[in-house]
Amino acid sequence: MVDIFDEIDEELRAEKAQKLLLRYSGLIGGIAFAIVAVAGAWQGWNWWQARQDAAAATSFIAAITPIDATPTLEPATRVSLGAALDALTVTAPDGYRTLARLRSATLKADAGDLQGAAALWDQVAGDGAVDPLIRDLATLVWAQHLMDQADPARLESRLRPLTEPGNAWRALAQEQLALLDLRQGRADAAKAAFRRLSEDVTAPSGVRNRAIALLTRLDA
Repeated sequence: MVDIFDEIDEELRAEKAQKLLLRYSGLIGGIAFAIVAVAGAWQGWNWWQARQDAAAATSFIAAITPIDATPTLEPATRVSLGAALDALTVTAPDGYRTLARLRSATLKADAGDLQGAAALWDQVAGDGAVDPLIRDLATLVWAQHLMDQADPARLESRLRPLTEPGNAWRALAQEQLALLDLRQGRADAAKAAFRRLSEDVTAPSGVRNRAIALLTRLDA
């Protein structure tokens, strides 16, 4: 008798399952189709992104090769050769767009177009998609090139965050702030900053050596 009841229960469960399957077969099929479609779209996106990256890499190398091959070019000629870089600053994927902006900014600065270069450095520094290390570098280079022109308060406000402990550009930012003190006639503050840098074993040797040289000149 127990076996008979078990068989009846199994048949009832099978019947219910069949009815449920028939009732929701459309929904189940739709979900399955959606899963397949999403997986296909994801693979397609990865393929397209890989092609975009490869094309950007090829364009970037093609743009910088003639510039690097002839370092004695006149600044204006170097900028004209950088037209392809300017195009990449708009059309390339994020990584190559950042590289193109930084390289194009350097070309413009070398040619005397500090306004154009500063605009590109600002774009990198303010781009949340860019690695913070690169964003801080763009800020530092911006300050280095505009040290004699930009508003001192603006320079300090942008350099000060880079002097926080753990920042990769800390010593270089401190050096720029010391130079800013000199620009504003605060010789004692500048000397104190250079002295700290000259004794900072964590600072790059180039920064320490420059600090020692400037201290010697200031003391003289």
